[in-house]
Amino acid sequence: MEKTGIVKDRKYMEHWMGEYHPESPMRLEAIYAMLEEPDMAGKFVEVSTRPADKKDILTVHAPAYVERIESTAGVEYTYLDPDTQTCAASYDAAMMAAGGLCQAISMVCSGEIRNAFALVRPPGHHAERGHAKGFCLFNNVAIGAKYAQKHLGVSRILIVDWDLHHGNGTQHCFEEDPSVLYFSTHQYPYYPGTGAFDEVGRAEGRGFTINVPLTIGHGDGEYLTIYDQLLRPVAMQYKPELILVSAGFDIYYGDPLGGMNVTPKGFAGLTRLIMDIASRCCAGKVVLTLEGGYNILGERDSVKEVLRELADLSVTSPSDMMALANPELTRLLLERVKSVHSAYWKDLNL
Repeated sequence: MEKTGIVKDRKYMEHWMGEYHPESPMRLEAIYAMLEEPDMAGKFVEVSTRPADKKDILTVHAPAYVERIESTAGVEYTYLDPDTQTCAASYDAAMMAAGGLCQAISMVCSGEIRNAFALVRPPGHHAERGHAKGFCLFNNVAIGAKYAQKHLGVSRILIVDWDLHHGNGTQHCFEEDPSVLYFSTHQYPYYPGTGAFDEVGRAEGRGFTINVPLTIGHGDGEYLTIYDQLLRPVAMQYKPELILVSAGFDIYYGDPLGGMNVTPKGFAGLTRLIMDIASRCCAGKVVLTLEGGYNILGERDSVKEVLRELADLSVTSPSDMMALANPELTRLLLERVKSVHSAYWKDLNL
């Protein structure tokens, strides 16, 4: 069962928001072409795609909002948000994106495949219950988490979000829910303006939202140190039954929208660290879904490294990269997060 699944469908490329929009079909065109290269072709299980059931969309989004997005089907251009538009095919693409992720989660949870990467668009983690935001229509990762709980009997889910931008929609969906632990690293202060240290969840969900806001300039060593020192101990205490990753590649060092310095090998290291956590907690059950990433070639190369890691075609050592971290970039940050969250997580020692 040592197999890695991929979700891919040319329908995801039919969603289009304009000639110069950074979230373009070219993102997937480059990734899908990479999958056909000799060293990648035939190495992965293709997950059959399907549209999401509307009932599953409604576990996250308001009925009026879902109807609003559905009404854009067949309409040439609809303006939803300063950054977010639809074309005639966008509704179908969004339904297929959420459905493809759910199908991958189902196959991982059943043991048919070990892990998976949903290479889909439009992305999702900014989408709120009642409105589109930040290039996102439906919140794929939130829908996937609800699907796993409702249909697959999963009790505890860890959502890891390494996108450059904070996943406001995902946080808001689960901030009162202790059955989903949300961990986000993100450039701050930056779009969308959420994700401060003290946003820890509300009511029964207090402590189950962990935000790690970062200044610009963090690279491979700093990211791996943050994930090793913060995510690992919390995850080992929480013991998730499934790990979902909002995998944004706009922390790549050449991304036009970001200020981080992560390399393709850094993404491999992050993937290996999360795989190691999953192997200890949930029999390796990890499913990634594509979020941002606007340097086309950088995203292609980084996705390739992530996929090679998932399939054990390469085995990266996170500790080698951690040894290169700038301690001044991480020391105060780690102390600040631990000071906020040690009250909730006994293994997060100060």
